[in-house]
Amino acid sequence: MKKPYYIAYHDEEWGVPVHNDNKHFEILSLEGCQAGLSWDTILKKRESFRVAFKNFDPKIIATLQDPYLEELMDNPNIVRHRNKIWSVRTNARAFLEIQQKFQSFNTFIWSKIGGKQIINTWQTADRVPAKTDLSTEISKCLKGHGMKFVGPVIVYSYLQAAGLINDHTVNCFRHKEC
Repeated sequence: MKKPYYIAYHDEEWGVPVHNDNKHFEILSLEGCQAGLSWDTILKKRESFRVAFKNFDPKIIATLQDPYLEELMDNPNIVRHRNKIWSVRTNARAFLEIQQKFQSFNTFIWSKIGGKQIINTWQTADRVPAKTDLSTEISKCLKGHGMKFVGPVIVYSYLQAAGLINDHTVNCFRHKEC
């Protein structure tokens, strides 16, 4: 049985097109931290992640010092994985470079799909892929900018969560709404 916060996430957030840079960064960061874990774990810890990572403001995160990141390793309210924690700062720096080059991350990422949401028509959830050629291409691009924990599967999950791809199944009430 799904938990109320999980249902709320699906019903109110997942797949809704995002156009705010800080929200893009939050979703991308959380997807990276989720690697190898359940999304339920991340949702339960999301508020603590927001506190630890300064509400996912890349300008602030890019300036975090090593001692602060070391302290996060002792924070039981987030995922205490050294590479994941350090990747958030690394990715914030790369994110800022992308913003500077393209005016915004939003402009950059939506240009990767032609500026229009990809709407899939999956009949069942088991048909939804874990990655695609598009997510592989975007992954390579993000890695080329220096990002970490942005493999093709993570990127595909990010594209779904941020609403660049609508992967709600056709029988889901959110399919048409998103």
